[in-house]
Amino acid sequence: MILHPNPTSMIPRSRALRHAILAKRLAMISAGVSLLVCTAGLANAEDWPKFRKGVWQFERTLALTGREFGSDEDRVVFKREMRRCVDPSEAMRETFRSVNVGNCHSQRAERVAANKYVFALRCDYMGPVRTTIDVESDAAYTEINELEVGPLPRTDTVIAQRIADCD
Repeated sequence: MILHPNPTSMIPRSRALRHAILAKRLAMISAGVSLLVCTAGLANAEDWPKFRKGVWQFERTLALTGREFGSDEDRVVFKREMRRCVDPSEAMRETFRSVNVGNCHSQRAERVAANKYVFALRCDYMGPVRTTIDVESDAAYTEINELEVGPLPRTDTVIAQRIADCD
């Protein structure tokens, strides 16, 4: 003779087991959603802004940002303007690629709005910089690189606009 447990004593165990399984599944789903939310703002290497090839005008300004410098005019180290036939998407791809230079380890870009990207730390020719790229359209953007360490804190600003088709 096989003894079967009392069916009424199984209900609490079964209910408790179902609650435990449900709680575990909810915890796993919650962890997955949290991971998605945390990484949703991070731009992938393929998620850089795309621009139209053409004749572009670039206005670059390098300014010192330390307190010991005088007026805004005194702070500008140089201002240069140039025009050339380029595909800025190619340069942007390199900007969004995570590159480590010496002890500087670039962080991935975070998309903070539909048209704005921020690198909390990006390694480039200036050293470790905070980079903000504000995309106006596929024909205009502004890139600001801020270096706050070292004896000469500075900001490198590039205002770029497509002005014509290439010949």
